[in-house]
This record gives sequence, structure tokens and C-alpha cells, in this order.
Amino acid sequence: MAGQLLKVSSLATAVFASSGFYLYNRQLNLNDLTVIRFGRAAATTAVISFNYLTAFKHVEYGTEEYWALRSKVHLRSAERLRDLCCANRGTFIKVGQHLGALDYLLPQEYTSTLKVLHSHAPQSSMEEVKQVIREDLSKELSELFVSFEEKPQGAASLAQVHKAVLHDGRTVAIKVQHPKVQRQMSRDIAVMEVLLRAVHWLFPDFAFMWLVEEAKKNMPLELDFLNEGHNAERLAKMLAHLPFLKIPIIHWDMSTKRILTMEFAEGGQVNDRDYMKKHSINVNEISENLGKMYSEMIFVHGFVHCDPHPGNVLVRKCPQSKKTEIILLDHGLYQVLQSDFRLDYCRLWQALIKGDMSGVERYSLRLGAGDLYPLFACVLTARSWAAINVGISSVSVTHSEDVEIRTNAALYLPQISELLNRVPRQMLLLLKTNDLLRGIETTLQTRASSSSFINMSRCCIRAMARHKRSKAQSRRRHLQITLAESLNLWRLTMYELLLWVKGSTLGHWLTALLAFLH
Repeated sequence: MAGQLLKVSSLATAVFASSGFYLYNRQLNLNDLTVIRFGRAAATTAVISFNYLTAFKHVEYGTEEYWALRSKVHLRSAERLRDLCCANRGTFIKVGQHLGALDYLLPQEYTSTLKVLHSHAPQSSMEEVKQVIREDLSKELSELFVSFEEKPQGAASLAQVHKAVLHDGRTVAIKVQHPKVQRQMSRDIAVMEVLLRAVHWLFPDFAFMWLVEEAKKNMPLELDFLNEGHNAERLAKMLAHLPFLKIPIIHWDMSTKRILTMEFAEGGQVNDRDYMKKHSINVNEISENLGKMYSEMIFVHGFVHCDPHPGNVLVRKCPQSKKTEIILLDHGLYQVLQSDFRLDYCRLWQALIKGDMSGVERYSLRLGAGDLYPLFACVLTARSWAAINVGISSVSVTHSEDVEIRTNAALYLPQISELLNRVPRQMLLLLKTNDLLRGIETTLQTRASSSSFINMSRCCIRAMARHKRSKAQSRRRHLQITLAESLNLWRLTMYELLLWVKGSTLGHWLTALLAFLH
């Protein structure tokens, strides 16, 4: 027996020693091992779940003590989730950033804590960057560039961007994928799926499986930089008539699935009010142009850039024309809207703007909201039910309404989870996009502006007219639709002019004169 134990222990020692020697020689980072990443994620999930299961046992629901405690638990859990994302990096940071963007869908403690992941993404070492370039372009840095800045311009969850100068003198931005992300992605998503199913089993109201489904579908596309380049070119062609939009030109001869080389475009982040003030950039113009751009994408074309966080939207004065430009970066994540879905979404927004409640109910039902259509309308617009009943274009956003919406997001989390599992998958990225755009408007203090609704209405009119023309059987019907479209657009322009006069100095004088005469 002693002899057998000696043999087993000797064998185990030999295996352990050889494994250690192998890992040492491979210089393998323990963080790359799936068992470590899974263990860390499982431990964090267990601690958060235990906290929610036990924290409220001796506190009466609805009391001030309950709400204060719940806020603390939310914050503690969000911080643990953030630390997990930072430790596991890659796919975890990408999913954490997605959650951080859902301002009006998740408790404020989660979104504010997870937002930092946009600016705390990992960096690859210079040796790793050189290795990816060597493997994909079969050349050394010195053969490709006159200069290459080692410090990245920015680092994201999947890649980082370096500034470089080509031998012909052109300045370019090189987006290089983190070398381990591709390999870890599928295993990380499997880990998330297992843990989310376990959490759903413990808390049946927690239904966030849509998050895993979206990651499964979108992550492979985001990791293909050739796909990103094609998306950028498609959008540039589609919105070529918008003079304020700048999309960097792609250098295809130096691009692969893991490397994207593009024209270097400099600017300040869209939420940097100090930069805009310094460069005499009008925040209202930026907000209005951003609304025009996204309304065109969503309602007219159904091809939507779904990651407009501030790091991907830059603003500047064009060096040549001196006009204000919006530079749109990171074209990896797009949503292609099906025609029927896009038209129903278009009709729903028209109903929301006008306060047409029967239309709000009808088109919400067609978009899968069911009996949760009032909640769906509030989530979509980030407005109160009272404002929706009047028509969201008629009532300005107030601070108290904003607080009410955020409070309700925490109160109705189970219903919101159910709603997100009900609606078509196309809707999920649109909701994220809406929240990111609203976040920019809030920072720029332009949320109360009516220009966004006017731009939306204009694009909805054009989209519906285009659809009707495609179904028209005669030239006469075609002409009727075009005339009706022109009339509706003219009315909208007159309404916009009226609002401008009303808000101008001339408008104030006329108002004062009429009051005096009265």
C-alpha cells in the first residue's frame, strides 16, 4: 500500500512539475486560462447573488431603510461586476460597456459604475502589437511606416489605435486587435451563458439571456475588421449628402481581419464641452446634426451605427472649410432593420410625437411589447407616461421627469427584463443606441430642444412616402404621394421657422408688442 502511494505521489509530483515547467516556458498568463476566468466569474456571480438573497431579510419592503439598503446593494454589486470585467478583460469589458449604456433600463448604480469601462479598457504591449502586424501584413513596422507612435491614441475592449505615418507622407490610424480576444471570445460567452442561466434559476424575474444572444451574434462581426471597413464605406456612401459627416477613408492594402488602417482624423469627443467652447463649436448645431444623421440611418435606410458612445463620435472645425464636422468612428457594430420592422418603428415614433395613443398601442403591439406597451413607450422615449399622453414633442423634458424615469427603471426591473425578452432582437441595439444618444444630449444640455423631433418627423415622412411609392400601381398615385410628401415636409419647415422666430429676439419683441397692444 505504501509502495502504491509512493508511486502515485511521485507521478503526481512529476506531472505537476512538468506542467509548471511547460507553463513557464510558454510564458502563459494564468488569466488566459478558461478555468481561471470561469472561476473568477462564478465567484463574483455567487457573491452578488448571495448578497441579494440575504440583504433584505430583516428590512420591510417599501420603507426608507429598504430603498437606502437596496441602493447600497446595487452599488456594491455593480462595483464587483466592474472589477470582474476589468480582470477578465476582452469580451467581459465589451458586455460591461453594453450594460453601462442602458441608462434608462438599469438602476443608476449599475450604469454609472460600468460607464468607466469605456475609458479603462486594457492595452496590448508594443511587442504584441508588432506580432499581430507581423503575422497579418508579413512585414516589420519599419517597412510599413516612417513613424509609429507606441502610445495608443485610444484602447477599447477589442483593439487599440495607434497613429502612424506612411512612407508617402500620409498620416493614418492603425486599429490593431488584442491578440487573445479572438481565442477567448467563444469560451467567455459560454461562461456568461452558464452563469446567467444559474442566476435566472435563483431569481426568475432576472431575464437577461438576450444579452448572451446578442453577444453570440455580434461579437464575431465586431472582431472582423474587414467587415467594419465595409460598413464604414457603406455608411459614407449612404449619407454622402450630409456635408457635416466625416468618415475616415479605409486603406484596404493595409487592412486584414485583425488590422484596420484608415485616414487619421483628429477632434474632440462629442461630450467635451470645453473643447467645443475653445474651438467655437455650437453644441446645438452638433446635437441637431447628430439627430439628423441617426434619423436618416434608422428611419430612411434601416442601417444603423449602434455604438455612438463619446469615444466614437468626435467633433472638429474642418481644416479646409472651417465648418463644423462630426467624425464617426468604430463601424464594427451595425443593425440592419427589416423593412416591416422599420416602418412600424417609424409609425410608432410618429404616434409618440403627436400623442396619438391608439397609434402608440397599435404599433407597440406590432413590435412585440404586448400588454407592456406603456412601459415600452416610456423605455423607448425616456419620458413619463403623462408626457407620452400629451405628445412628447409638446412637453419639454424636466429634471423631475428625468428623476422619475430613473427611479421607475429600478422599480420595474423585472418587467423591463421581460419586455427585452419579448421585443424583436433588432430592437435591443436600437434601445442601446437611443440611450447613448440621449446621454450625449444630456451632457450637451440639448435634450429640451425640439429639433430632434422635427428631424425625426422629417425622416419618418420621407420613409413612409418612399414605401408608398414602391407600392404605387400608377403614375397618378405616385404623383399624389410625392405631392403629399412635399406638403407635409413644407408644413414641418414652416413649423420649424415659427419656432425659430418665437425663440429669436424678433419673436420676443413681437410677443411684447402684442401684449402691450392687448
